[in-house]
Amino acid sequence: MAGMGKRMRPHTLTIPKPLIRIAGKPIVQRLVEDIVRVSGTNIDEIAYIIGDFGEEVESHLHRIAADLGARSSVYYQPEPLGTAHAILCAREALNGQVTVAFADTLFSANFRMDTESDGIVWVHKVEDPSAFGVVKTDGDGYITRFIEKPDTFISDMAIIGIYYFRNGENLAAELQYLIDHQICKGGEYQLTDALQNMMEKGMHFTTGTVDEWLDCGNKNATVFTNQRILELNRHENLIASSVTIDNALIIPPCYIGNDVVLSKSIIGPHVSIGAHCKVSDSIITNSIIQEHTTVENINIDNSMIGSYVDYKGRYSEVSIGDYTVMS
Repeated sequence: MAGMGKRMRPHTLTIPKPLIRIAGKPIVQRLVEDIVRVSGTNIDEIAYIIGDFGEEVESHLHRIAADLGARSSVYYQPEPLGTAHAILCAREALNGQVTVAFADTLFSANFRMDTESDGIVWVHKVEDPSAFGVVKTDGDGYITRFIEKPDTFISDMAIIGIYYFRNGENLAAELQYLIDHQICKGGEYQLTDALQNMMEKGMHFTTGTVDEWLDCGNKNATVFTNQRILELNRHENLIASSVTIDNALIIPPCYIGNDVVLSKSIIGPHVSIGAHCKVSDSIITNSIIQEHTTVENINIDNSMIGSYVDYKGRYSEVSIGDYTVMS
């Protein structure tokens, strides 16, 4: 999660993308919780590979791990040298059974991880595989080839960015091999090259599938992911007991955080509003508002508004970063 999140600006100018909240929880927290759930076992350590995000962010990451009963560590990728290089930055954590995940991916799945496999690569069928790494499999379900962003159709099984390795030390050695021998494309070392080498040396990789693959790469994708997370959790009570409702209507599913004040407004469906926000004289659908924000007299859809924003609006779709005043 060391990237700069340029496609999510202006929201990532003040907060790393993995800490942007979706239905009340940071993206990375949801991802870690999902991995813990499907692993079916206790997690010893959660290692975060980040950029220079600052002490406050690192403390937040440590708390996420502690809440799941795991110790935590933080490693840094000082330069954007690709996925293989990023993972190797956490070499000290690559021991025994290891799950690797990229923190702009969420998923919906109902399975238990087969920890006896040499390795598992999670995939999801897509209409246009040219923008993704993909895999080919044989008749027994084993992966035979990894291809990064194919120009011609080879497979529609896109790699979603979650991997399991039974032997973390072996993974570290293969990643180091790429760097020692300058095996890279465009100045970046790719995990798929290491996977291909491991497979050619006799390791057997299988595919894992998810029911739904949710992307948080840009504003529109993140708003859609918020919609799906709310739908998937609509059986839960997502409205805090401290919410003040004054002549306002909430159309579920919505997440409404602590100490939110709603006045003369229609909220929902598919809206997340973070703690300590105030909303008045507004209609809001399919949108995310972070924390400590005040909005008045707005009518928005498919929008993201950051924290500590004061917005009296006239636009129907917006993407507003933190600490912004618009009136």
